[in-house]
Amino acid sequence: MTVLVPRETRRGELRVAATPETVKALVAAGLTPLLESGAGETAGYTDAAYAAAGARLIDAGSADWSAADVVLCVAPPQPEQLQQLKPGALLVGLLEPYGASALLQLLTDRRLSAVAMELLPRISRAQSMDVLSSQANIAGYKAVLLAAAALNRYVPMLMTAAGTIQPARALVLGAGVAGLQAVATARRLGAVVYVSDVRPAAKEQVESLGGRFIEPPVEQERPAEAGGYALAASEAFLAAQRQQLAEQLALADLVICTAQVPGKPAPRLISDAMLAGMKPGSVVVDLAVAQGGNCEGSVPGEMVVRHGVQLIGADGLPSSVANHASALYSRNLLALLQHLLAAAQGAEASVPSLGIDPEDPILAGCLISHGGRCLRPDLLPASEQSSPSLAPV
Repeated sequence: MTVLVPRETRRGELRVAATPETVKALVAAGLTPLLESGAGETAGYTDAAYAAAGARLIDAGSADWSAADVVLCVAPPQPEQLQQLKPGALLVGLLEPYGASALLQLLTDRRLSAVAMELLPRISRAQSMDVLSSQANIAGYKAVLLAAAALNRYVPMLMTAAGTIQPARALVLGAGVAGLQAVATARRLGAVVYVSDVRPAAKEQVESLGGRFIEPPVEQERPAEAGGYALAASEAFLAAQRQQLAEQLALADLVICTAQVPGKPAPRLISDAMLAGMKPGSVVVDLAVAQGGNCEGSVPGEMVVRHGVQLIGADGLPSSVANHASALYSRNLLALLQHLLAAAQGAEASVPSLGIDPEDPILAGCLISHGGRCLRPDLLPASEQSSPSLAPV
């Protein structure tokens, strides 16, 4: 069984879907890793290291995709590359499936199996495969470093002969994986950290890291969760939350925005009027900018100034820590492949095969196509969900 790891072609994507460590594990499992030359270069992994681990190196851009049984990627490959895959091949990566009509149509037409890792259910059995958590940890860490570098003040308290400098006040919006890592990082830098989250249950986690939890509005209906992911909040709740946050924002030196809802625009938590009430020179890092942003005026990949406040549109932060992001991401993919290999045991022990079962609790939500059928038509726009070729099994 051949596992192809291509060189990522998306601009700014520095991660790679396999490292020498995971290549060695693939070889030990009886698989044949094919790696495009230079695939790990931007993440700090050399071709020589891959070759020593057992990978077969091929010239970049000349990979024979038709020979691959499995393709491991970070970003979705180009359509012309997917067209080369043989029926029954498996594609695994961050496939950005929400509204991806063209991708789903191509996958079903080519009878390809595809696992979108961002849809993996957050259950205990799948923790080792959870790419959103592994990458969000990095994003939360790096967001605080960006904010501290841009801030025109010290972060920790300093007592000097010239007087005492008070610690910076940080506000983290959202206590998910990224938010909690932001709390931990800001506390290590010496900031006083306040955290806002719609879930009262997050209080214990926040306080265990030294943060101070801001209780959510109680007079409005709170948003629910499903499968470990937050559901969209009502506009009434968001309005109450914004009113509550205005006072906190006026006191904050740095703000980390992490609130996101899968498949939906990010909730708008900070309005232009709220920005106008913030301290000049303060910093807002918006991790949700690619989904529309938690903060009005944030721009993906840019730093803009509004009302004297620096807004950093921090999309793609895991890629900025490419070495460790790749190490964690590739381990997530390896854990999934090992699960599929174990599921196929008993067929023919001498020949590795993958047990792809749409009823598998781990695959039930993230296996988006299999056997020429789209298994997640709900990902499509409402106008396309009744398409016969993309109907559910």
